Amino acid sequence: MKSDVKVKGVSIAVSIIEDDGPAREVLSDWIRHAPGFRYVSQHDSGESALAKLPLEKPNVALMDINLPGMNGIECVRQLKPRLPDTQFVMLTVYEDTDHIYDALSVGASGYLLKQTPRAELLAALKDVYGGGSPMTSNIARKVVQSFLHPAPQADESANLSPREQEVLELLACGYLYKEIADHLGITVATVVTYIRRIYEKIHVRSRAQAVAKYGHFTSSDERKLNPAAK
Repeated sequence: MKSDVKVKGVSIAVSIIEDDGPAREVLSDWIRHAPGFRYVSQHDSGESALAKLPLEKPNVALMDINLPGMNGIECVRQLKPRLPDTQFVMLTVYEDTDHIYDALSVGASGYLLKQTPRAELLAALKDVYGGGSPMTSNIARKVVQSFLHPAPQADESANLSPREQEVLELLACGYLYKEIADHLGITVATVVTYIRRIYEKIHVRSRAQAVAKYGHFTSSDERKLNPAAK
């Protein structure tokens, strides 16, 4: 979904984690010369990012998946609890759903292919900073297609507590973890715990899957209230 949050006048701090030197320099140059962005750092490995990003605290981190040693997905898995306000966008050559879901399930907020043009990439960084979940169009299509299967008969939403249902609703509305925490008057760590429990109870692995399930739950409720509804 696209965010309507304005980023005019805001400097979005960006870090780049990419092992390919020329590609890293191109991305760094894009950020340095783009209005509304502030280049923070670049790292050539997951290990370097893991050690330094918690100190640098970028707003957005562009993360390659295929890094030497620790891969990008594992790096995000370890960094996200330490940087709950940082939005991680995967930048990769992989288009298969396993990599997509693995990345989203550990905390990535977006998934872009490396051939993404400069203007589209910068727009995606603004989108994710504003609360969106940008994906390259064919990646988004794969995610949508993965949901085109018969919905489970059991109403899994019945397993959620009232607070978990509230968190899921806010998640589906595009709220960031910190925004959910502020809205409910709880800590970000508590939000993360709720979301982990929600994922387990409704049998999903990512925010995208959870939002799709939420849509199924709400449409099911409407049919219960109005059996004639198509």
